[in-house]
Amino acid sequence: MKRIIVCLKQAVDVSQLKVNPTTRQLMTASAPRKISDFDKNALEEAIKIKEKLGDVEIFTLTVTSEDAKAVLREALAMGADKAYVVNDPSFRDVDTLGTAYVLAEAIKKIGEFNLVLCGETSLDSFSGLVGSRLAELLDLPQISSVRKLSFEGDVVAAERVLEDAVETVKAKVPVLVMVTREINQPRIPSLMMIMKASKKEIVTWTAADLGVQMDKLGSKIEIMEVLAPKTERKKIRITGENVQELADKLAKALIQEGVVGRR
Repeated sequence: MKRIIVCLKQAVDVSQLKVNPTTRQLMTASAPRKISDFDKNALEEAIKIKEKLGDVEIFTLTVTSEDAKAVLREALAMGADKAYVVNDPSFRDVDTLGTAYVLAEAIKKIGEFNLVLCGETSLDSFSGLVGSRLAELLDLPQISSVRKLSFEGDVVAAERVLEDAVETVKAKVPVLVMVTREINQPRIPSLMMIMKASKKEIVTWTAADLGVQMDKLGSKIEIMEVLAPKTERKKIRITGENVQELADKLAKALIQEGVVGRR
């Protein structure tokens, strides 16, 4: 039986982020969480591999300092067989290197596997570093920017996108693969799948359970400031006697501002 481990980040839903109008700081504490978009593509790809090969076991793995039950249940409803979560308050300010370290320790505790799947990056931080660092810590070959993936016996074949080319590469398992959003369209779980997910196992570990060395969680990245761009309205009011006059004045104002071009 092949075993695929999918690393899932519980990410901030950037589409629902709000900004403090006074400080211009992002209000992340109140923003809802979800499975990171690219990681959901990774999970979907694992499920597609299982549907094709049959004899495949899918485990998801999440590192967080918050409650992640909703995210884990969604992953199980999509088709994962078991969910692992390493939940510890000490992970609150951990950076990409610390996250990769905890993921690596958890994967070692889980045991044998053939494939580790990660999203290429996450929309909330967009660093794209966790997958590469995890592969290094596990001493695995890695394939990034993958938009097409297949198994050929004990070999993974991947089509990856570069800046000015597309290439196909192969690697023997075990291997770590980072996928792009172009690889698939994640499914929406049916009611039956959601009901079945409630009976699947969620394994919860803490930092102590993994023997995590706390000195390795210290952030190597210092974030100086994150502010929303400052925008000010021009407060131009357009008035007119009728719709045609309003339309003409609006068009003239837009052309003058360079928003639209003149034909």
